[in-house]
Amino acid sequence: MEKLILGLDPGLAILGFGAIISKSDGSPTHQTTVNMVDFGIISTPAKQEMGQRLCTLYDDLHTLVTEIKPDLVAIEKLFFYRMANTILVAQARGVLMLVLAQHKLPYVEFTPAQIKQALTGYGNAEKYEVQEAVARELDLEEIPKPDDAADALAVALTALFQA
Repeated sequence: MEKLILGLDPGLAILGFGAIISKSDGSPTHQTTVNMVDFGIISTPAKQEMGQRLCTLYDDLHTLVTEIKPDLVAIEKLFFYRMANTILVAQARGVLMLVLAQHKLPYVEFTPAQIKQALTGYGNAEKYEVQEAVARELDLEEIPKPDDAADALAVALTALFQA
């Protein structure tokens, strides 16, 4: 059985994405392999008008989910640290949720602490520890760059581990 999971790290300036596929052999021991399918970012220029930035996110997300065809989408929940930034991320997140609804895609959400716990066993792990875990779990020679893409892969892996 195969399951393709798309992880998303929401943001207005940079939205990270990472797709993984898990394959189970169907045996009683449920041997599962996990491979990375794709990762990257969707970015919008800070000098661009807000409406245009949201349109870019919409168009690029629509293209991404159409091409990847995920079975499940995993999203990092908003983390409130600066009100101005939180509002911008919330607007981008609204666009993201609209695209998922239009494609009738199921989704799950995880807090940063849940993602850290799932990948490192420690909810207050440092960012580099999570990134190292991503590389290890996906058998990658190096940590995916940029950080937003690595974070999105971490979100996807969390969804797999929570299944």
